[in-house]
Amino acid sequence: MAERFYVNCPLRPGPVVIQGAEVHHLAVVCRFRLGDAVCLFNGDGHQYPARIEKISRDEVMLEVFAVESPARELPFRLDVAAPLPRGDRAQFLLEKLTELGVTSFTPLRTARSIIHPCKTKLGKWQRYVIEASKQCGRNVLMEVRPLLEWPAFCSRPELPPRRILAHPGGEKKSPEPLGDTVVAVGPEGGFTEEEVAQAREMGWRLLDLGPRILRVETAAIALAVLFG
Repeated sequence: MAERFYVNCPLRPGPVVIQGAEVHHLAVVCRFRLGDAVCLFNGDGHQYPARIEKISRDEVMLEVFAVESPARELPFRLDVAAPLPRGDRAQFLLEKLTELGVTSFTPLRTARSIIHPCKTKLGKWQRYVIEASKQCGRNVLMEVRPLLEWPAFCSRPELPPRRILAHPGGEKKSPEPLGDTVVAVGPEGGFTEEEVAQAREMGWRLLDLGPRILRVETAAIALAVLFG
């Protein structure tokens, strides 16, 4: 597979100019030269093989010569919600959910959560998603949504009908045939009984992930594997 680069603009066969951080990555880090082949994507579900035509300090001109649509997305929607863990574990979580094909991630504020990032962090999180997409070959970017309070999130009417809450004492059954699903994980201290009751009222099913205490990112990744 040719080296992949993300561009935030419409793509089609013909000339295209890229600027910004990807220029440094392409010309300085990867040391590409005129005539080299690369692969561009912009999150629209396609990828665009291209050839380098011109390299300057601030921009690279390429010629897109094809449009490809490899099937790398899940055939259904899979949304994940969880409080963000501390430090580098948040980046790890976003990268792995991207690699597993998750449709969207919503950071949660719960009664016991500690990390409550502001909207200014969205750009940083989206960069993690882009870098993971470049590596794993996804051509649709996982959506990272703004922080939401648990009561507001769990009662959203547009959520998929299958709603799974990771919680000790829940069901231990294997998942049914795959389909549109939303899964939620609590903070390190777990959901409170009041939060669990709110979820039950809104049609959420409780699922027990086993006898060991899992970190937030471990539980979220496990659910993404189970239901993806």
